Amino acid sequence: MRPGDLLGRAFPSGDWGEPAERLDELFQWVEEYALGVVSWYLADRVAKRRWARLLRLGTVAGLAAGGLLPLLRLADVLGPSAPTWGYVGLLGAVLCAGTDRMLGLTSGWMRDVGTAHAVRRRLTALQYDWAAERVREVLGPVEGTGGEAAERSLALLRRFAEDVEEIVRDETVDWMVEFRTRALSGPLHAGRREGGTDGSSGGGAGLPVRPAPPRPGGGPGLRPRMPRQRPPEG
Repeated sequence: MRPGDLLGRAFPSGDWGEPAERLDELFQWVEEYALGVVSWYLADRVAKRRWARLLRLGTVAGLAAGGLLPLLRLADVLGPSAPTWGYVGLLGAVLCAGTDRMLGLTSGWMRDVGTAHAVRRRLTALQYDWAAERVREVLGPVEGTGGEAAERSLALLRRFAEDVEEIVRDETVDWMVEFRTRALSGPLHAGRREGGTDGSSGGGAGLPVRPAPPRPGGGPGLRPRMPRQRPPEG
């Protein structure tokens, strides 16, 4: 399945003179679409998983180098440039972790796997429901006419197609929310740090606190001293 196939396919047209054959064609059309969605997500996860594993391996290697090289220098095992390379390893670990987070590689391939499993599970339920409808037709309809049986089959296929579209839509919405969060995380964290420099704590964390206006007779936020008055004499 190509990525463009997720945009949609034309509804198959044909003659309804043979309703049973027509329903079987619609079932195959819906089944092929669901299997295409599963294969697309499983193929999309391959590259993401590969790069995510490489970046996580780089993160672990950088952290290990940043922790071990200075210790080896203290033990006189390595030369004086070992701590410098340790700092380089820590910087590489930060870059690898930040790249994985900004590109959403780990979370992306996990979403792909979860979406593919959800569509596959829904397809399995449809296959069993469809088999039950066919057995009912062979043994004889318990209730209703042939037209009502065809309507039930069409409703079954329509509900399945809507469920698959909803699963794909939920995955797309999750990707959009994660992308916005990654794009806005920098400015938001910067605003929180600026708002917390006044040393305040408790409610309203992360918001800039407006200082109290200066009052007459003292500095900012100080209450002016009022002269004491004698009590009136009798």
